[in-house]
This record gives sequence, structure tokens and C-alpha cells, in this order.
Amino acid sequence: MDKPAANTGSHLILGGQKSGKSRYAEALARSWVAEGVGRSAVLIATAQAGDDEMRARIERHRSDRACAGEGLLTVEEPLELAACIRARSRPDTLLLVDCITLWLTNLLMPPGGPPNGASAAARRADAAQDALLQAVSSASGPVLLVANEMGAGVTPLGAEVRAFVDRAGLLNQRLAQVCSRVSLVAAGLPLVLKAPQ
Repeated sequence: MDKPAANTGSHLILGGQKSGKSRYAEALARSWVAEGVGRSAVLIATAQAGDDEMRARIERHRSDRACAGEGLLTVEEPLELAACIRARSRPDTLLLVDCITLWLTNLLMPPGGPPNGASAAARRADAAQDALLQAVSSASGPVLLVANEMGAGVTPLGAEVRAFVDRAGLLNQRLAQVCSRVSLVAAGLPLVLKAPQ
């Protein structure tokens, strides 16, 4: 498959857990909306509430967004991310995907395990990643993608977890190629890794 061209309105925002990456992305989205008449933003949330802790985390994010004021319509889409981007992308609408790493987790490790085994899930995830890259590259409006930078931590125990960290890192690299901007957020502070020339 040909490598998709970089989308000048796309921005990959990487960071560790609790780095401030989501808050930074939401601030960028609200700022973009405020800068032009008729603009809107849609947050595409990929999390699934598989347990009580995750349900509480999702509710906290919903509450935080509500307290931050108007400007972000939230759509929950844990699996069909490329189709959601294609359906909602418009020049006057910014899409904020939070988060790519959870989306990849949903594809590879669904609750109850993959229906046809790990190798079938991996094939579906590969196809979904290709579709995502195409959707981001062809989006008619700006797209912000939030993802975890997992490779800077302790090497995880277990082959399955190491394989997931590898997959997530490779997906981040592919997304960085098609996005015109890439930032790394640490301690709430963004560092520009890539910007349009």
C-alpha cells in the first residue's frame, strides 16, 4: 500500500499517563473553535468501561469536559475509528481522537478475548490501522490524535504485553509520518517534535 501523504491539519499528541496530553489537546481544540465563526469540535472517545475503575475514569473525563465549558461534542467510538473520522470530517469541524492507544487495545484485547483468536485480532488491527492512516490523511478538516508514549517506561513482563507496546510504538511512528505536527507532552508541558516546514 502506498504511504499516505501528510495531512497539514493533523496533529499527533503523545505523552505518558497523566502527562497532560488530553488537557493540552482539548485546549487546542477549544482555541481552534474560538478562532473562527461557525467552527465546531468533536471529541471521539475510544475508551470502553470494562471495569469499575475504567467506568469511574470515563465519568471523571466527562465531568472535566463539562466543567471546562462548551465547545466539544463527544462521540464514543471504541472500534470503528476510521469510519467515524470519514463520516464527521469537515473543513469547519475539528476532530479530537482520545485515545489511539485505547482504541488499539480494544482491537487487540477485547473484553472476553478475541472471538477468533489472537492472530485474527492482529489481522483485523492491521487492517484497521491502515484504514485509520488513510482516514487521517484524507480528512478535510483538522484532526488531533492523542496517544500514549509507552516505550520510555520499564520493559513490561510477558511476551503479550511487550508485543502490544511494540505495536503501539509502531502505530505512533506511522501516525507521526502522516501528521504535519507531532508534540510530546510531559508534566503538562508540550514539546514540539515535528512542525510544518
